Amino acid sequence: MKSLHFIRILLVGLFLSATLAARPNVLMIAIDDLNDWTGFLDGHPDVLTPHMDALAAQGRNFTNAHCAVPVCSASRVSVMSGVAATTHGSYELGANYEDLPALKGVPTIQQYFKDQGYLTLAGGKVLHHGFTGRLADGIDRTLLERGRTSRPAQPLNLPTGWSKAWDSGAWPQTEAEMYDRQLADQAAAALTEDFDQPFFMSVGFFRPHVPLHVPSKWYDLYHRESLTLPDNPLADLEDIPENFLSINDYAVAPTHADVIETNMERALTHAYLASISFVDDCVGIVLDALTNSPHADNTIIVLWSDHGFHLGEKQHWAKRTLWEESTRVPLIIAGPTVTPDQSSPEAVSLLDIYPTLIELTGIPDNPHMEGISLAPQLDNPTTARKHPAITSSYFGNHSIRTKDWRYIAYRDGAAELYDHRTDPDEFHNLANDPAHQAVRNQLAQWVPPKGVPEFKTKSERPPN
Repeated sequence: MKSLHFIRILLVGLFLSATLAARPNVLMIAIDDLNDWTGFLDGHPDVLTPHMDALAAQGRNFTNAHCAVPVCSASRVSVMSGVAATTHGSYELGANYEDLPALKGVPTIQQYFKDQGYLTLAGGKVLHHGFTGRLADGIDRTLLERGRTSRPAQPLNLPTGWSKAWDSGAWPQTEAEMYDRQLADQAAAALTEDFDQPFFMSVGFFRPHVPLHVPSKWYDLYHRESLTLPDNPLADLEDIPENFLSINDYAVAPTHADVIETNMERALTHAYLASISFVDDCVGIVLDALTNSPHADNTIIVLWSDHGFHLGEKQHWAKRTLWEESTRVPLIIAGPTVTPDQSSPEAVSLLDIYPTLIELTGIPDNPHMEGISLAPQLDNPTTARKHPAITSSYFGNHSIRTKDWRYIAYRDGAAELYDHRTDPDEFHNLANDPAHQAVRNQLAQWVPPKGVPEFKTKSERPPN
């Protein structure tokens, strides 16, 4: 009888090992501050992103994807927890994941996959503050210690009075000196290895986050004087409530007036495009390594950016708004079961990444998830979604984005409404148009009725 019991245990162990080995790997690539200026999103006519474009053609390109919060730390906390800001309480730059009381019992996606038998590898900027404190156990192996590319001794192209974070220019001389390139090489090397268990690899690139320093070869791809600048009519802000118009007054970004007065619009556009092409090349290094690895046929790839970025649109620079250029992000999912070269126009959220990867890998459900799996759109890109993409920026302000509409509800009752079928640049606010009150009322039902208070002791933004 003891022998029979031992055989049963052995068979169960072999079955579980075989099941685990059959599960797909996950390669997650996060990019910092990348908006829709990519070839696969048609966000800028001059941009060169061949490697990300190729990935989009290999899988599902979610052309209407949006962040949960349009600022680094809060967005990444939302992605890694699968929990919205209205639950975890971080609506702006600030709180660490492990400091938020609401996330005390919520595992990061890396920890959850590790608990299901995955080997977890990570490097770069994945969580804004890194995997520190109790989160450190969720990472089995660090690809490259957190760091950043050195900055020049003196700013290269910085107007007087601006934050040093907004410097730009050709620096350093070689790509080998760039942290992102070093990380790409380390991730590529790791992908050549054989593993005795499925892996979850997280790679977080810093560019095109400011300061916009990349080697000169990436600047040379673009001719500054002929670059296309965003369409930005002066009358655009006449029908917009004042809620977010002064946002740069308490952020490090320059105002639009600052940029125009110092004649920096073309210089910053040039630097941003150069930084995008540089990070695209880093992505290509990682993807090429995967293609030539033993894991190529059994790895799910998900590429995303934490939020968008304005370069003058709506006379705004940087992020933190609830408009399209701040909330819209690249999101690509590719893998062995995803039909290639098909885009999905449905409005989706970065909150959907966590539950999607759970479903695709067949691991047990996580009860904390507030996003919705994208598996139906991976099966058929035209499958409609009922739930819109909801973005929160500073406590009490929310954007509701559907396939065709954006509705913004501000804390003080002000609102904006845009029809993306006819107004993709969001030039015409229809919130007070009687002909569109039915649509406004319908979308208003999705506005979160309440949310946990702002976790920060003092908000960056005074209440309205």
